[in-house]
Amino acid sequence: MSQRNVILPPAMLGMLGGGQLGRFFVIAAHEMGYKVTVLDPDKNSPAGKIADVHICAKYDDADALKLIAETCLAVTTEFENVPASSLEHLAKSIPVRPSANSVAIAQHRVSEKNFIKNAGLPVAPFAVIDSDADIPADGSEIYPAILKVARFGYDGKGQARVANSVEAKKAFAEFGQEECVLEKMLKLDYEVSVVLARDANGQVTTFPTAENSHLNGILDITIVPARGSDAVNHQAQKLAITVAEKLDYTGVLGVEFFVCDGELLVNEIAPRPHNSGHYTLDACVTNQFEQQVRVMTGLPLGSSRQHSPAVMVNLLGDIWPQVDGKQSEPEWQLAFNNAQLKMHLYGKHEARPGRKMGHYTVVSNTRDDAIKLALQVRAELNIGE
Repeated sequence: MSQRNVILPPAMLGMLGGGQLGRFFVIAAHEMGYKVTVLDPDKNSPAGKIADVHICAKYDDADALKLIAETCLAVTTEFENVPASSLEHLAKSIPVRPSANSVAIAQHRVSEKNFIKNAGLPVAPFAVIDSDADIPADGSEIYPAILKVARFGYDGKGQARVANSVEAKKAFAEFGQEECVLEKMLKLDYEVSVVLARDANGQVTTFPTAENSHLNGILDITIVPARGSDAVNHQAQKLAITVAEKLDYTGVLGVEFFVCDGELLVNEIAPRPHNSGHYTLDACVTNQFEQQVRVMTGLPLGSSRQHSPAVMVNLLGDIWPQVDGKQSEPEWQLAFNNAQLKMHLYGKHEARPGRKMGHYTVVSNTRDDAIKLALQVRAELNIGE
């Protein structure tokens, strides 16, 4: 990108989506001197509360999109379920990163799985289910499997474990016979992810490979650097870069992997900053949200060097106690007593079970020490109980 195409402060940037990822983007943009307009239909959206302008409207609202096109110099998105048509519309007049095509692939599991397979990347065995007739018969090697709706599924939602065709047909009916992916359930060694940034010139910067564990389908703990072999961690980086290149991707991208018998399989693609990349806020020279700002404004990518081992723990609404029928706060002093802990609460209007309300990251001189301290606070806050 030539220097004349670089967008400098105090320009107005546009963000479609007002959740916690959008909130961190607003913070990063403000620190760099930019202004931000957030489009989100929720009047209490965490990003909208701190944005310079909050347009409280649907993502396909014509007047809202017109206002963004007229007032913002570039646009990005915080989650993949923003209508690709809205991004296509905005791209006619201003830079949109990532592209509508990239988002459209990632927001539809069938498109995503077919993209991974056609790109020659390793992926778990799967079948596309459009009707009962597509469900493999008993005895198929795909069982046991997980049935996943093709659209609007995340954090374990829209998924069902099935052991045979009868269970698969029952789950398919419960999902309203929407298009699904039936994916073989594999015995995992563990799971990892890579977050990277790729600019308009094809330059790529990757963050260290992260090791992830989930609870009820939602990310629970991220350990960085991952404890797996150097070979697996390096291969994950290479595969993530290949995903970005095959997508011709511009933006921040999260790629999730299964590790099975020491081999990597691409699981999911997230066309945005990723939950497992939150540790970068406290443990890297440049965090994933600053990279997002840099990519969309044409600035050079920042250094992704990790300066401290880190462990990130998600805080879900489940730990907000109910006292006399009213919601109260967790005992935050148990966390703040740890001098190496960095707390990030998202300012959400209401705590609900399974809802991501915040996270904390413990940074330390060694990975083992960070793990020990993070798990100690996790137990004190009764996370996962």
